[in-house]
Amino acid sequence: MNFSSKLIEEAVQSFASLPGIGKKSALRIILHLLNQDTNLTEQFCDPILKMRRHIKTCKECHNLSDAETCEICINIHRDKSLICVVENIRDLMAIEDTGQYRGRYHVLGGVISPIEGVGPQDLNIETLEGRIAKGDVKEVIMAISPTIEGETTIFYISKKIKEKNIRVSTIARGVSFGGELEYADEVTLGRSIVARVPYKTNQ
Repeated sequence: MNFSSKLIEEAVQSFASLPGIGKKSALRIILHLLNQDTNLTEQFCDPILKMRRHIKTCKECHNLSDAETCEICINIHRDKSLICVVENIRDLMAIEDTGQYRGRYHVLGGVISPIEGVGPQDLNIETLEGRIAKGDVKEVIMAISPTIEGETTIFYISKKIKEKNIRVSTIARGVSFGGELEYADEVTLGRSIVARVPYKTNQ
């Protein structure tokens, strides 16, 4: 793709580096912005810069937040005895979109994957144990994608909190094995949360 302007080329490369956007789509976006008033382009860019500079990680659940504690954690109408453990922010958002869950969350930041060099120490497992140690939690729902790495993570966490005398459950298998939670449709994911089942280890 040839460009008559180095500035346009650099802008296209920036947009094309985003997931799901190729160079042709990036070029269409850039040309669209060039056809708008400068003020409209600034209105487009300012929220992104503001988000990047001021976004925080919730000190309780590791969700993204505008404040030190996210809106879900400070919501008095959410059930604090119920924690839904998810792999990432996208999975949290997918579950929220179902409207079927009214507890709180804990974002691990990934799953255990020795092949990729990700161990338990690289995830937000210790802070999960800290929340459970406070004594308010009665059930932990493992809403983690049903992959080999996901199952390994569920097993590890379940063993770690086994002696805490709380219920550990997993989402029902409406989500097929090997599937990614964020791509499940809302109805299937919602039913999987509602129809969750107790998790049992063999050891």
